[in-house]
Amino acid sequence: MPGAGPLLCDAADIARMRRTVTLPRFATYWRSLTSADPVPDHAFLRDELRLNNHAHHMLRARQILDRSSFVYALTREQKQLDLALHAIETMLAYERWDYFMEAGEHTIGLQRAPEATIALLTAIEFLGDGMPAAVRSAIEAGVAEKGAPACYRTLYGMKYPERVRGWGFDPTDVYPYRFDLRRWPLILNSTNLKIIPVAGLMMAGCWLYGRHPQAETWITMALQSAQAFATMYGPDGAYDEGVGYWAYTSQHLALALEVLHRRLGRDHRRLINFPGTIRYALAMAMPTVGNTRGCVNFGDAFSIGDVAIAAWVARTHGDRVAQYVTHAVGEIGSTFSILWYDPRIKPEAPPASLKNVRLSNDLVIGRTGWGVKESVVAFRSGWPANHEHADRNSVIFSAHGDRLLHDPYHAAYSYTDPHWALRLTHAHTAVLIDGKGHQYHDGHEGTNASWAEAQVVAYEERRGDLLATSDATAAYKLVLPRVGLVRRSVIFLKPDILLLLDRIRCDGDPLPAQLRFQADNFDGQGSVALLPAGFRIVRPLATLEGATYAASVPAYRTGVLPVPADHGVHPFVEVVAPAAGEHTLLTVCTAAAHGDTHGTLTVTHAGAAFSITGTHRSRTLNVRIDTSHDLPVVTL
Repeated sequence: MPGAGPLLCDAADIARMRRTVTLPRFATYWRSLTSADPVPDHAFLRDELRLNNHAHHMLRARQILDRSSFVYALTREQKQLDLALHAIETMLAYERWDYFMEAGEHTIGLQRAPEATIALLTAIEFLGDGMPAAVRSAIEAGVAEKGAPACYRTLYGMKYPERVRGWGFDPTDVYPYRFDLRRWPLILNSTNLKIIPVAGLMMAGCWLYGRHPQAETWITMALQSAQAFATMYGPDGAYDEGVGYWAYTSQHLALALEVLHRRLGRDHRRLINFPGTIRYALAMAMPTVGNTRGCVNFGDAFSIGDVAIAAWVARTHGDRVAQYVTHAVGEIGSTFSILWYDPRIKPEAPPASLKNVRLSNDLVIGRTGWGVKESVVAFRSGWPANHEHADRNSVIFSAHGDRLLHDPYHAAYSYTDPHWALRLTHAHTAVLIDGKGHQYHDGHEGTNASWAEAQVVAYEERRGDLLATSDATAAYKLVLPRVGLVRRSVIFLKPDILLLLDRIRCDGDPLPAQLRFQADNFDGQGSVALLPAGFRIVRPLATLEGATYAASVPAYRTGVLPVPADHGVHPFVEVVAPAAGEHTLLTVCTAAAHGDTHGTLTVTHAGAAFSITGTHRSRTLNVRIDTSHDLPVVTL
């Protein structure tokens, strides 16, 4: 009967998961769960947790519950049950389940309320007969009174922003940052913070279906909101907020659809191009020897993260490439990876056609493969999105196991923090005009989208090599109205030669232009140096050498980004072209493994054409780039 079955798993699923955690891919994560000491967790829940601290304390309580209830389901250990029940008791003690409010009266459920709803209802299934009936009743009451209404009000406000009476922070909560939330019903409508309450509300509605008068209303709102949010994914599955938020968002979208299908038999599991979105993650993978979880970190992304969504897509769509992702990309970092893994699906390596891609959101990525020592070039074009940086036309490049052209990690989420500067164009491998980057907002409303747009105006795969041009004129024109053209062309000659052609044109008095090249010093092992006619970026496993050519000989300098050292030391090279009405700058970069020599490439510049000849490692070049028009003509 609909509404009577399990939300997520039954006895057969538990047996399957017990086998899954013995597999090498899952065993490390499973050990991290089973080896956690419950003593400090009990101490935290008993002595340290404060009921006016949602951002950190309620989060940790929920994480404790997630872990202990799942481990109990597979092991039936009493200590795990005791810890889970303690965490449940603590979470139910919160007067509100989130720290956002409407009109200073009603709770808005953006993260903690939906997360608590999901965790508590999941615990009912995982703990089974180990959960006392009174605790189960208390959870259901809490979900009905503090979880679902908060999630519903959030989604209602996003659907009808003109009816919202003003969102703000709970004044009793200790969260240290304060933003202007008046436009958040509009801003968050196209972010991951919409889909999290979708999942929470869907679980609440499905669990209480037939037993609560609002359950069907909750399900309808959750499904309508999911359908509206589906447009945030491109037809190819690309996700605008960046791959760091893709996994979290897509997992919760899948969770909502899975619960609806499993509990009520309503099948919307093809709401978006789920196989395509796994291929988006493949495109955004940038593993290195030091960071196998690494990603193309445009915006606030840091890693691909947990790939539970890949396991779900493999299972529900029979997608063997998705199973490859489950086995080899990102990490196993949540219980949902184990819950959804189906060992019957055999993995299939990505086809060669995925090595060069232009995604529907105008990101361009080229690679030689998916291993940690393969070469990857990522080129940022496209439109604004939440969690973005001022990074149009920026480039990230990894080769020989290391990142060589970098986008610094962990920019601040609050504009009051000094490392907010890591979000700006100055902190990217990008173009400055008269020392200025393109438009970005001031952060008073959070990490929301800017107005900066760029567009790929040419894209070509030529015998495996990648050629692409992006126009970011509109983004720079918002800061410098005199700008008439800002275009960057990327020519990736595999395996490890990268040519960057920058075209800049301004009206009126001539202006200087600067090209910045950021080094990865996240681990304190990256450095930059100047060569007699160029620059060098050094990492433990690889080096990059570059030189810029133009009608007027540019100058080179090194520097570090202006943030306190406790937020990292971020070295860069800057190429300075003297003031001119028009700049045509060709930068030639080669990468080599540590200890290997760089080849000899000769660049000549005659009129509007550049010629690059010579040999670097296994590649002999005879390249001509004609810049007579705004779109260059490249002959290889």
